Amino acid sequence: MFSKACEYGIRAAIYIAGQSAQKRKVGLKEVAKEIDSPEAYTSKILQKLAKGGVVVSEKGPRGGFSIEQGKLQGLKLAVVVNAIDGDAIYKGCGLGLEECNASKPCPLHFKFKIVRDNLQDLLEKSSLIELSSQLDKGLGFLKQ
Repeated sequence: MFSKACEYGIRAAIYIAGQSAQKRKVGLKEVAKEIDSPEAYTSKILQKLAKGGVVVSEKGPRGGFSIEQGKLQGLKLAVVVNAIDGDAIYKGCGLGLEECNASKPCPLHFKFKIVRDNLQDLLEKSSLIELSSQLDKGLGFLKQ
């Protein structure tokens, strides 16, 4: 459902949120290792997250990636998905057709719309800090 870049972006954002809650900045190598992603690919993803306002990127010896403390509690998964994949996930056809809508539906359109609407609700209600707290409790993981 998500692109590979978006999957890694979500993992990276959850990891960075958890570290930011502990007032830690993290480097590219650490993020790549913790989400089991190639460094070069992770770098591109983190650039998109920074450009989308999800994370802050600071250069230098005390630099790294973080999420601003004021944003930490309210930052939702929808922002991460939008920064990487845009809003296509809310509009795309379940069968991949270009012209699929209520007036010209594919056979799956109305059932898939329910799934898309539920996914949008989940992404808009799930906060990064809530998901990162599951890692701390051992209730979730970011890599195999």
